[in-house]
Amino acid sequence: MEEEQEVTITEESGQMQDEQEKLLPLVALRDLSVFPGMILHFDVQRERSVQAVERAMLGNGKLLVVTQRNAAVEEPQIQDLYSVGTIVMVRQVSRMQGKVVRVLSEGIVRARLKEVHTAGLDAKEYLEAAVELCTETSSGDSTDDSADSAAGMSMDASVLSETEQAARISYIKELMSQYALFHPKIGKAIGYRLDELKDIGKLVDAAVMNMPLSVQEKQTVLEAVDVEERYRTAIDLIYREVEIAKIKLKLTEGVKQRVDKNQREYVLREQLGYIREELGDDKTFSDAEQFEEAVEKLKAKKEVKERIKKEISRFKSVATSSSESAVERGYIETLLELPWDKMSKDNQDINHAEQILNRDHFGLEKVKERILEFLAVRCMTNRSDSTILCLVGPPGTGKTSIARSVAEALNKKYVRICLGGVRDEAEIRGHRKTYVGAMPGRIVNGLRQAGVKNPLILLDEIDKVSSDYKGDTSSALLEVLDSEQNANFRDHYIEIPIDLSEVFFIATANTTETIPRPLLDRMELIEVTSYTANEKFHIAKEHLIKKQYEKNGMTDQMLTISDGAVKEIIRGYTREAGVRDLERKIGDICRKAARRLIQSDKKSIMVKTANLEKYLGKVKYHPDKKNETDEVGIVRGLAWTSVGGDTLQIEVNKMPGKGEIELTGQLGDVMKESAMAGISYLRSVGRQYQIPADCFKKNDFHIHIPEGAVPKDGPSAGITMATAVLSAITGIPVKADLAMTGEITLRGRVLPIGGLKEKLLAAKTAGIGTVLVPKENRKDVEEISKEITEGIHIQFVESMDEVIKLSFVAQQKKEA
Repeated sequence: MEEEQEVTITEESGQMQDEQEKLLPLVALRDLSVFPGMILHFDVQRERSVQAVERAMLGNGKLLVVTQRNAAVEEPQIQDLYSVGTIVMVRQVSRMQGKVVRVLSEGIVRARLKEVHTAGLDAKEYLEAAVELCTETSSGDSTDDSADSAAGMSMDASVLSETEQAARISYIKELMSQYALFHPKIGKAIGYRLDELKDIGKLVDAAVMNMPLSVQEKQTVLEAVDVEERYRTAIDLIYREVEIAKIKLKLTEGVKQRVDKNQREYVLREQLGYIREELGDDKTFSDAEQFEEAVEKLKAKKEVKERIKKEISRFKSVATSSSESAVERGYIETLLELPWDKMSKDNQDINHAEQILNRDHFGLEKVKERILEFLAVRCMTNRSDSTILCLVGPPGTGKTSIARSVAEALNKKYVRICLGGVRDEAEIRGHRKTYVGAMPGRIVNGLRQAGVKNPLILLDEIDKVSSDYKGDTSSALLEVLDSEQNANFRDHYIEIPIDLSEVFFIATANTTETIPRPLLDRMELIEVTSYTANEKFHIAKEHLIKKQYEKNGMTDQMLTISDGAVKEIIRGYTREAGVRDLERKIGDICRKAARRLIQSDKKSIMVKTANLEKYLGKVKYHPDKKNETDEVGIVRGLAWTSVGGDTLQIEVNKMPGKGEIELTGQLGDVMKESAMAGISYLRSVGRQYQIPADCFKKNDFHIHIPEGAVPKDGPSAGITMATAVLSAITGIPVKADLAMTGEITLRGRVLPIGGLKEKLLAAKTAGIGTVLVPKENRKDVEEISKEITEGIHIQFVESMDEVIKLSFVAQQKKEA
């Protein structure tokens, strides 16, 4: 840390001895330039700088100070320093708190930096510099000796006539006088001193060192060894500062005139108000009177009304032209717009709710059943402090539309609050009203929008909220979604407890992994799973096609899409868990059909499987098919993705090597660990399967999962990879029409997995005949509809011995 403390100018800048200085201790200064003739304090804290000062005190007291180019560099080298510094004489050294040393020094002469190296022992290491003195001719000295000493300079100061010197000195003093008019404090400090200086070089240094210029600008003057160059550089800088000061003064005067004008208008308005009072002109109500009337009509508790009346009294005492008046007005208007005790009457007909859910959604039987049960309990108890629902499922599966249908079924006001990307706590709780532009949070705004205290509020994408230095959004939601606490929810802007216990909250999320556990604990999860191909077909026929017809101005007579075409769109043009992309494809067909109807004489268009490519192009997706023949080292696995299930063909190659195992295909850490666990199990049971003891030492194994551009992770491919490795080692092929899923342990146990419905859907699409599933997942299989499991032989396994027995072709033949 180097910091300027005090600056004065010596009577004489001092003379260097005739001998050439070769090596001097060096101190690198931060944001500070020292000129010859300058007396100042500066602080040093870095160990090298402290040692350099002590070395100078032990010697002749001379020290080289050079400014750093970048103040952030802790250990500067020669490239981090400016090329010209100042040799100073150390006059006094004081020890301060915190290992800080304060140095009183006097600038002597400029010096050019030639070389920098480290000197001293490890504990007392300091920087030492080789320098070259930068001599100059005094403008007041014209002797031959002085001229000889200034050889090589661009201008001999003695060449200037006395008239020219006087003119230059007078001009620079005149500029500094103008500068002092705008900066009186600086002018007083150096004005009298500048009058005494008669040397141009010293005069320039004295003027520049006391001006609040940047380090780079001061360094430019310091590096100007040529007096003429230094003079011109300083004149440009001083002239620029004077012009800047003039412009600032002009702007200040303009602002002052505006303020005076506003003050005059304020006085006139106050006088006008007083005149109106004296005349008794009460034809129009004031804002305060309107607010008071609104309070009397407001449905709210006594405490709330008293608080609003208090704010109205404060509003009356505030001047209408002040900014506080606008803030108070907005606050009162917000309080009056809130539905404190205003409620809507719910429809408690459960049959009506069931009809609306069936009308708007096909399938999702378990979801509908759970929602109807929830509504039935709500109607029986007549209480609203029930569990908050959270619909979890892939995108496009109808979570948001289910919430809208529930609001319609209960005759509730519907408010949607999107939480995706919200990272500021104030978005939930609001801003303090003292801030400029403050406003209530999204929850309160939702109530104001609904106009009643018991709406249905949908918290969409609750898994996408995040946190930053402004606060944790999910923590702010804890109070909102806690039925024990939200009866007295406090918004930072409103500052009055708000009752949220009557609000019916429904949240939606794509996954529960990113939702914090305390927040997840406050909600009851309802899983919205992927649609089957049959469900997508019915949704398209009953909902999507009608919706797109209406959106694109079509009718059944103008455009007909056959059942086969719809099924082909689902199979070959979309790959998703929901139906959003399917709706877009139907919309594409409608738009292209509309253009053809307008540009041709056709009255109607029929879209079939045969002409579907004319509207949607070539087929985009080809379902994975089972292998044609039984192969060694290739096993079909099942995976869950955010857009549904998929099959993975795991390939293993064995080759001579040193026992290395390579895993490719963008596998995540969990999947890699699962593969290693499977290999460890195989090594432990090697004798059982006649695996040579040195097999894993003399061979390398390469495990690859195709579609390498797609990241993959999870433990459910553990038994698949272990089976593929064992097949590659023993040379026994694996059944082609078999797929499997399950996590493996070191002892060969098969653990349960998730996403089973989507995985079985993928297996059925690929034509797989047999699927091996962990035995502990039997309960999940029983809940899956027969439409999915029909045609698939599901085998439940609980150990790797069973997996190998059912998957290896050769072993089955031997048993037969």
